[in-house]
Amino acid sequence: MTDSAVGKLEEEALKRKERLKNLKRKQESATDGSLSEKTPEAVPKPMFRNYRPESDDIKDAALDEAHPVDVESEVETQLELMKTPIVIEEIDIANLAPRKPDWDLKRDVSKKLEKLERRTQKAIAELIRDRLKAGQDDILQVVNVASATARHENTEADED
Repeated sequence: MTDSAVGKLEEEALKRKERLKNLKRKQESATDGSLSEKTPEAVPKPMFRNYRPESDDIKDAALDEAHPVDVESEVETQLELMKTPIVIEEIDIANLAPRKPDWDLKRDVSKKLEKLERRTQKAIAELIRDRLKAGQDDILQVVNVASATARHENTEADED
């Protein structure tokens, strides 16, 4: 760049600075003038509020004022209460003993097992009826088989 181009840029920068200063002065004078034109009534006054209840219902429901108490005596009474042993009258052994690892599986399958047990009993009863109708075995032998299966199922249920 030549010296003349640099000189023109500097002159333009100075002119720009002067214009900005003039604009700033105009704005300051405009805001100062507008404040002097305002009356004291136009400026909002701060409003202080009293937050104490005014109605009788609210006064009745309001808490009493707090008064200082002897903190040391309160702390001593609390410490004495903590020294007394806590007696547990009843201990539930089921809560203390750990559960078997498959307890949740048994719980989930128990409903299905009940359905299967009912179906099994119905199937056994139908087989007995069919044998009686067919006359293959006499009645005493069929009753003995049914009672033996019932005993066997009861012993399995007791083992679980």
